[in-house]
Amino acid sequence: MANLRTALEGKLTEKEHSVLNRSFDQIGDIAILEIPRELTKKQKIIANAVLTISNHIKCVYKKSGAHAGKYRVQKLIWLAGEKRTITKHRESGADFELDVQTCYFSPRLVSERLRLASMIKSDENVLVIGAGVAPYPIIISKYSKAKTTGIEVNPSAVKYAEKNIKLNKLADKVKMIKGDANKIKPKGFDRTIVMLPKTGTPLWKTAFQSVKKGGFLHLYAFAPESNLHQEDKTVEKFCKQAKRTCRIVNIAKAGQPSPRMYRICIDVRVL
Repeated sequence: MANLRTALEGKLTEKEHSVLNRSFDQIGDIAILEIPRELTKKQKIIANAVLTISNHIKCVYKKSGAHAGKYRVQKLIWLAGEKRTITKHRESGADFELDVQTCYFSPRLVSERLRLASMIKSDENVLVIGAGVAPYPIIISKYSKAKTTGIEVNPSAVKYAEKNIKLNKLADKVKMIKGDANKIKPKGFDRTIVMLPKTGTPLWKTAFQSVKKGGFLHLYAFAPESNLHQEDKTVEKFCKQAKRTCRIVNIAKAGQPSPRMYRICIDVRVL
């Protein structure tokens, strides 16, 4: 793939190049850019340059605000290429279909999904809260052979999750439940994963109640580089509320959404 700076040679000033974000998310054949305010007038030029650097990119959108709301969706603005938001994405040998406008999906979590899959045994029963279009359940079941259940409140994400389970021939291993985990109150799992690092904390008590004695929790949060342990007391609080005993066994960095800020995964043993 050609370099974006090279593709924009002569089209941006050196000052404009200095604020250009050359990295972007690619989900299937859709590129999603972050355009600094200073480059708004050049956004179409940048988008068309992105189309030239890879034959695999057919659509270019820009982010307009952060993921927000009940369904964690992000407003996107079309800039260049085909004008559609449905795509097919391939990750770690698995295939996913989704609508990037109505479903949350992060291609940056590929290594984290494999990290968790590598920890799970084939006889485990795993729950994923905030499962989205089912990347975690599918990757976990594909690589560990464990059975997984996803809970997701977004009806569009559930629709694509069910498609993806069939697409990857995992109907015997993966199932999806549409709804709010706090209302469903799942029980009896060997391991529970709670996505939603920004809004998932209210689900932690339910997560603690969902696992068997000796099971594991994987809880996502955001934390500054200076204090990756800032959520330790929150974990202890929800553990006590659920009348469980727990031990934090690891805090893993799972991406860096902004300078000096990390997405972390708190790995917890419930005793």
